[in-house]
Amino acid sequence: MAVVGSGPSGFYAAEALLERDPTAVVDLFDRMPAPYGLVRSGVAPDHQKTKRVQLVFEGIARSDRVSFLGNVAIGVDVTVEELSRHYHGIVLATGAAQPRPLGIPGETLHGVYSAFDFVAWYNGNPDQRDLAFDFSGENAAIIGHGNVALDVCRILASPADRLRGTDIAHHALEAIKDSRLRQISLIGRRGPAQAKFSLPELKALGDLEGWAIEVKELEAIAGESQALSENQRRIVESLHKLQAKASPANGRRIVIRFLEAPVALIGTDRLEAVHLRRPHLVGEPYLEPCDLLLYSAGFGGVAVPGVPFCRATGVIPHRDGRVIAEDGATVPGRYVVGWIKRGASGTIGTNRGDSNATIDAVLADRPALMRRDLLPSGALMRLLSARTQVVGFDDWLHIDAAERTQGTRHGKPREKFTRVREMLDCALSRHAPGVRTSPA
Repeated sequence: MAVVGSGPSGFYAAEALLERDPTAVVDLFDRMPAPYGLVRSGVAPDHQKTKRVQLVFEGIARSDRVSFLGNVAIGVDVTVEELSRHYHGIVLATGAAQPRPLGIPGETLHGVYSAFDFVAWYNGNPDQRDLAFDFSGENAAIIGHGNVALDVCRILASPADRLRGTDIAHHALEAIKDSRLRQISLIGRRGPAQAKFSLPELKALGDLEGWAIEVKELEAIAGESQALSENQRRIVESLHKLQAKASPANGRRIVIRFLEAPVALIGTDRLEAVHLRRPHLVGEPYLEPCDLLLYSAGFGGVAVPGVPFCRATGVIPHRDGRVIAEDGATVPGRYVVGWIKRGASGTIGTNRGDSNATIDAVLADRPALMRRDLLPSGALMRLLSARTQVVGFDDWLHIDAAERTQGTRHGKPREKFTRVREMLDCALSRHAPGVRTSPA
């Protein structure tokens, strides 16, 4: 089986295949030289415990029935049709890497960015390495009330010394340490009952030093607590605790705004203000000064060439994990897991059950899949090697060791390579001593 994508859903699909079919052999593909997907490029650098799930994935990758093939872009280096000649089935685990736009005037102004790009940038993802974020203004706004929004807020508000011992990318730390921000507004169009952030993330926000926290319209919102679930009630209680936090004398504050929505972003060459409205409360629309805006309005997947894709929902259409074509017919041997299957929702662990459900379909189809004739073993590697530098798991472990060594020199868990070429050169150094093996 081929699994396209080596993030959590891809690894959990591989794990399920290994555990439930003792004859299964799995090749894990990734367009990056590094595995682990959003665990590497999406989990906040100050959440090192969350990143420990990489150890589970490493154990899966070390199986003699699993191979990692990094730096292979499906649809570029090899097509899905070509892959299908070498595997009984293909599981697509490509995730959701396309930020959904706000769809309001002013989105193209300088100073407006997606939270997805910001997170990938401070995590050292090569795709976002050369983005430039401007922290010279005093007012920032974050659109969205999910955990991504809280992560972004926490990183923006963290002093450099707090981040210095994490695996935040060096270029990001150098930029953030000179931040002049004095107010960060977290803006969501719904109330706390519909907010997607978790209690641990709220608590982490409250643990920040040097920032007052203000929750707008909290009393009016809390008055509806009789209709809230237990978890929603706990969120409201946590918001009260945040509100009661002692305010520092420096005047810096985080403002959590419910039941407000942006209708336009104002500025000439760059962002100057955000125009907000309160759809559920009495009051006129108003302008909020804003120098930097990060939006987290959800994510969609990216189409894989040769695979059905629904642009409206940003997912691959499926039935019980089996990919379906426009006419509703099942595409033989094509399966889907993770965010590209169900949309961007849930935690890392949510992907395990999701992947298992798809592998149910794979195993049910096994008799038909095994009747397919495949090209000889080794033919695919000859094809790929002629088109790209394939990074195997031992190559990745060499890259991993180099990042950890460089990180130790700076008191960090790792210093990531932020250029694909750097990773490839490091992988080559296993076989060609003298090639530079440290991140820039």
